[in-house]
Amino acid sequence: METLRTGLDAIVSHRLRSGLTMLGILIGIAAVILTVGLGLGSQQQVGAQISSLGSNLLIVSPGSSTSGGVRGGFGSASTLTAADAAALASPVAAPDIGAVAPVKSSSLSVTAGSSNWTTAVVGTSADWATVRSRTLAAGRFLSAADVADQAAVAVLGSETATELFGTTDVVGRTVTVNGVDLEVVGVLAPAGSDSSSNLDDQVLAPLPTVANRIVGGTNKESVSTIYLQAASAGQLSAAYQEAQALLLSLHHVTDSGAADWTIASQQSLLSTVTSVSRTLTVLLTGIAALSLLVGGIGVMNIMLVSVSERTREIGLRKALGAPPSAIRRQFLVEATILGLAGGLLGAALGIGGARVLPRLLSTDIVVSPLAVGGSIAIAVLIGVVFGVYPATRAARLAPIDALRSE
Repeated sequence: METLRTGLDAIVSHRLRSGLTMLGILIGIAAVILTVGLGLGSQQQVGAQISSLGSNLLIVSPGSSTSGGVRGGFGSASTLTAADAAALASPVAAPDIGAVAPVKSSSLSVTAGSSNWTTAVVGTSADWATVRSRTLAAGRFLSAADVADQAAVAVLGSETATELFGTTDVVGRTVTVNGVDLEVVGVLAPAGSDSSSNLDDQVLAPLPTVANRIVGGTNKESVSTIYLQAASAGQLSAAYQEAQALLLSLHHVTDSGAADWTIASQQSLLSTVTSVSRTLTVLLTGIAALSLLVGGIGVMNIMLVSVSERTREIGLRKALGAPPSAIRRQFLVEATILGLAGGLLGAALGIGGARVLPRLLSTDIVVSPLAVGGSIAIAVLIGVVFGVYPATRAARLAPIDALRSE
């Protein structure tokens, strides 16, 4: 306690110098906390955006088509059918697949009274909302009975409803697509946009209604995409394997390399984005950590100056019987206090910045307790490590040389 009191007195007696020394550590700690927080916040934001596309999602897309010697891109073929979706929904053939939502999409003109709007008309099943993690702002979603009866009902995206009616309060009203009147039974809650489409601008109707009554044609049994939801996150890989094996059997394909479809996983995209975000976080944290090194050098510099200024004090203490360990301990305590104080103030500044900056940057900053605790521990360690040399130098001073110094 005496050593601690002496160390505090030495720091307080040189307030400005001690404050400037702690400032270097303070800035470094705050920078590390904010950098890690920005990295974690961006990871959460990206994860939430990807998860909004669907929970535990697998996307089955058809392969490419060839017409007149011209090969179309992936998704241009009509090789996936409603029968494929029905087979994938079987709990016997694919027990790890929790829900299936086939999609048949066409860009068509939709009218409501004197208003018209061209948008994506999507034929799907009752599981679409669950698979795509969508909620309703009003009304209800398509039911299994709607699909079985080829009911003339529709669910509108919020922007589609606004463009056609000027409001989202449209449940019970009617829209017309290709001469077919559809009763609006629900309106989707806003979800924004993904990388390829506006999720709030679409008309959803039962798949048989769209295939048989609205689109028709020779390929009316084909679907443009099949969305699969694994029963749980841990069963995503098993669901992928089951879907691949079942489609190989249904399409009579023996070599998976010749498959006329592709299965994409949102998990792989999330893993890639997370990996990139972590790499950037590590890089930025490394840069921020350089300021901690500078702060440590500042601690060493101040402690060396302190040893030089207090040479006579050190000589007097040693002449009165203080062992080298007591001298070393005194200066180490001073360096540790500087590091701890800088760490605590830096942590407070980092936490405060994490609450203020999101309002200015429109991004999330997640305060990690591990980062805060680790930063404070590193600050203390910096004080100890960079205080060792000055403390050792003070402990080695000969009493007679110290007493006669001016």
